Amino acid sequence: MNHALSGRQPSSQIASLLRARMGTARVAPHVTSSWDRCFNRYSMEPDAKRNTIVLDTHSLGDRQQKLGELLNVARAEMENLYEQIAGSGYAVILSDADAVVLSAVTDPHMKREFRGAGLWIGAVWSEQNEGTNGLGTAIAERMPVIVHCGEHFRQYNAGLSCCGAPILDVNGDVLAVLDASAASSADTRLVQSHTMALVNMSANLISRCHFLSQFQDAWILRFHSRAEFVGLLHEALIAIDGSGHIIAVNESALIQLGMNERDKLVGRLLEEVIPLDFATLEQRAANEPTTLWPMRDIAYGRRFFANARAPLGRCNQNSAATVAMQTTEPSRQHIGSDPRMQRNLNCARKLFGRRVPILLQGATGTGKEVFAKALHQSSSWADRPFVAVNCAAIPESLIESELFGYTRGAFTDAAREGHVGKIRQSSGGTLFLDEIGDMPLILQTRLLRVLEEHEIVPLGGDSAIPVDLHVISATHHDLQQMMQQGSFREDLYYRLNGITLDLPTLHERTDKAQLIQILLREESPQGPLPQIDDAAMEQLLDYPWPGNIRQLRNVLRTAAALCGSDGMIDLSHLGSELVSTRSRTGLPPSIVPTEGPGPLRTAERDALRRELERMHWNISRTAATLGVSRNTLYRKIRKHDIVLPD
Repeated sequence: MNHALSGRQPSSQIASLLRARMGTARVAPHVTSSWDRCFNRYSMEPDAKRNTIVLDTHSLGDRQQKLGELLNVARAEMENLYEQIAGSGYAVILSDADAVVLSAVTDPHMKREFRGAGLWIGAVWSEQNEGTNGLGTAIAERMPVIVHCGEHFRQYNAGLSCCGAPILDVNGDVLAVLDASAASSADTRLVQSHTMALVNMSANLISRCHFLSQFQDAWILRFHSRAEFVGLLHEALIAIDGSGHIIAVNESALIQLGMNERDKLVGRLLEEVIPLDFATLEQRAANEPTTLWPMRDIAYGRRFFANARAPLGRCNQNSAATVAMQTTEPSRQHIGSDPRMQRNLNCARKLFGRRVPILLQGATGTGKEVFAKALHQSSSWADRPFVAVNCAAIPESLIESELFGYTRGAFTDAAREGHVGKIRQSSGGTLFLDEIGDMPLILQTRLLRVLEEHEIVPLGGDSAIPVDLHVISATHHDLQQMMQQGSFREDLYYRLNGITLDLPTLHERTDKAQLIQILLREESPQGPLPQIDDAAMEQLLDYPWPGNIRQLRNVLRTAAALCGSDGMIDLSHLGSELVSTRSRTGLPPSIVPTEGPGPLRTAERDALRRELERMHWNISRTAATLGVSRNTLYRKIRKHDIVLPD
């Protein structure tokens, strides 16, 4: 390419230059626009020698400090993103709005190559300095961009493949840019598209966290046209002040409401946009913070599902840990900080993104479905369905039609319109096959054929329907032993077992205290979070939990209901099973429940009676409130000689 081309260039000549450089007529519009700016606005030379500008340590520190807490949030997400694309020779890079590199996570084997390419902390990668590139062009275009090899304006950057996505602030301005760059031209367009989707999801997640942290003192309305998206990455957010006026909206809110400018929303009363007065918003945020309700916007009458968050200070939840919990997907919270669970998730995310099937092995109640949901939500197809099938819970006579679907009139009593089936419902998203070891052998054969051929024939049908499958399966059985016994197909086992991940029992996990607080918040959605006294917490941490997380949730649900108006959970609220275990491990005999009356037995009796009275002696409602069956409740009533009114 000639130096003479650095003068003003018409669009047609730029397009010709790009076609010559790329060897194709298909050039993305953002690349053409960027080249036009480089030629005609910045008067750059495409074949000039590298002269990367790098800021001094003091200037770099000032820019890092300016981003504040966002930098920590971004670094955590950068680590997650890197784990998904590690092994592909990528660097994950964060820049500020001036394209100054502030942080990077780099393949340790590629550090020399990236440094040689000018990708180091403090380097300035604006279009004015480096021409068309993932960081600078994402800022200029205010949109996610892929810049592949020869699409870079500077010839010396033609060995890079970059995917950059802007991180927007609460006003919709570019606050930072997240980029994944590979110092290789080997990546195909398909691989680039996959990487771009992951980068864009991570950038959106950081933007969402920033929005929620900036408005901790505001009321937040969260909504989406699809109920399952509320609380997740793509939810719409509106921040409202104490007088009911809208003070900020995120990008998703603009899209959901069909608006293209924030000025049309910010400053207006919420009830002018959505028929919801501020008093109702306050009441729902205080009393029903996790309950979704339907609503419609005034402009178009479109239906949404919403919930509301009160200012965090009002809920006495202003700690950094709580804010982090508020900005994390619910299923990801349950992964916790246990190193084994973190390793499992990071390994699974890497492989699942490459369509490797995952097999989860773990005892009942260890959270296999929750883990699968977290994996789905971190994938590039998170906006597609997550479909769970419990192979042990569906009667054998129905599992075939539930999985594979059926056509109209396929059998007697078939629905008139037929049935799609779980496998087709999951196409493009994630299919979670729980308790796969309980699937009948004949259906194992059909499932294997679907997994191998990626197409399905419904019952009563005669033509194959293609399906796009990403499969996670789970079991508490020893599948290898089942194969030896002939009750599980060996070929299906190896088709499902791209990798086996063992989920630890609750007793083995190191983050029980964190899980207790997360589950207690979920089981106490109304009012302030109950507190746990030292003796009760010690017992919760020491108990072996044979029923794992499911058992812990039930115990906390009951304790939260029984603890009364003082909001303090003590040993008397944990149930006799936990406390009798404590007696075997050294609890002073004076507070161990005995056959005769004692303080703990009396406390449980009084708590049960209070709850029965509160529910007007309705057994079904009381049992539901306590999270136990009617039979269990009747046993406790008899145990404590509580007399039911006629």
